[in-house]
Amino acid sequence: MHVLPGQTILEVGCGEGAFSRQLAKVTRYECPLTAITFEADARRPAGPPQAIEFLPCRSLSEVLEARRFDFIVAHDMLDKRNADSFLMEIFALLAPGGRILFYESNPWNFLRRFRQGIGQIFGRPDPRLLLNRPDMYELLSELGFIRIFAVFNDFVYAPLTPKGVWLLRNLSIIIENMPAFRTLAGSILVHAQKPPVPAHFPRVSLTIDNMFRRAVSIVVPCHNEEMNIGPLIWRLLSLYGDYIYEIILVNDNSSDQTGRVIDELATRDPRIKPIHRTPPNGVGRAITDGLRMAGGEFVLSLDCDFQHLLPEVRDLFDAVAEGSDVAVGSRFSRHSVLLNYPFMKIIANRAFHMIARLVLLTRFRDLTNNLKLMRREVVQNLLLREPGFAINAETGLQPLLMGYRVIEVPISWIGRGIDMGVSSFRVLKVGGGYWRVLYRLWLWRLFNAGPYRTLRRQSERWHRGAKSWSDDGSLAE
Repeated sequence: MHVLPGQTILEVGCGEGAFSRQLAKVTRYECPLTAITFEADARRPAGPPQAIEFLPCRSLSEVLEARRFDFIVAHDMLDKRNADSFLMEIFALLAPGGRILFYESNPWNFLRRFRQGIGQIFGRPDPRLLLNRPDMYELLSELGFIRIFAVFNDFVYAPLTPKGVWLLRNLSIIIENMPAFRTLAGSILVHAQKPPVPAHFPRVSLTIDNMFRRAVSIVVPCHNEEMNIGPLIWRLLSLYGDYIYEIILVNDNSSDQTGRVIDELATRDPRIKPIHRTPPNGVGRAITDGLRMAGGEFVLSLDCDFQHLLPEVRDLFDAVAEGSDVAVGSRFSRHSVLLNYPFMKIIANRAFHMIARLVLLTRFRDLTNNLKLMRREVVQNLLLREPGFAINAETGLQPLLMGYRVIEVPISWIGRGIDMGVSSFRVLKVGGGYWRVLYRLWLWRLFNAGPYRTLRRQSERWHRGAKSWSDDGSLAE
């Protein structure tokens, strides 16, 4: 869930405030946060900032009768004996379009059910009565919630050894999306929304750094994206309007009304600049044409279906403002979240990056996403040869190996829904381009040969040991 400044958050079951502190931190202390504990005589925890409203109570209606919240987070609150009454209170406390995210024990974990059975045999029954999947979905639907789904989460739990913890922590994103195995998660994240749909997006500006004002060129390749372009541009202008120097929309020979929509948008805002390509098609060719036209001091590249990720682009701007030359939205960091992402694409991505690290003797996690913010100098020094999706490997790996400081910023990736069209990415079809890029970069790095031989290294020091940096400034693992 992308929380914007000023939106209100209610945390139910805050305990000692450990999650409250992190929630306030990741929302940059810009959102009013109310933390509820059901221990009526509890004192305010010492850790959370004073800006967090801490309320002990016996029931939600007791202290929150007339209030409404944009987001409600809860921890292990769903039980068959009280779920209906509790969720009715939650529904009433949500503002229209508001959403919930509940952290719950995974009722579908067969290891938990096995331990529960053993406990009953030996007289130590589990006091919880967790909702099964049909009951949970049915109850939320009956109460009026929409966009209901549960995501498997947390594979690190007893009785794992320290080595097991390390292994599962690094494999968690793969396991969370692996059929059958993902049911072994210790927890689930339950999401639901109160109508109406789509939720209203408040007009909030996220532009706070003067170095980006009227300095950012945004390059968006578009192929049959008539349903996505309008929402993307509206949100870009709403969230980052003061940063935008131009938005370059590259129509890659679309067969629908994409070209017409782009031209209509251009008539409304002079910063929107259309490029209508002629055959041959190719997302790599479209991105190359857009990058060549970009005139801003910074260049942001992204896809048409990234409108859900736009609040997180703020973290890319922060990374570049702090000194990075390139910031990449990483789908596979330890803090990333993947929703509706094809499992075979996960396997292919992880295999390519593992082999690339070995071949190039460099450490990084995920540099092949098209969500990138680059300084203009970096863009001007790229040598782009790929006509298809493998251009994302070129724009990610070339700056790293040339010696620029590349930072990977965690993002929460949401795959295309039914209202966003169909992706043209096919693993087997495009895979050869990625291996071609890796081979060419290997030739250039070791022998200064091949199609990339004119790439310019920034310094011999970086050539001997190029590094990718994680979002906290340490080396990516």
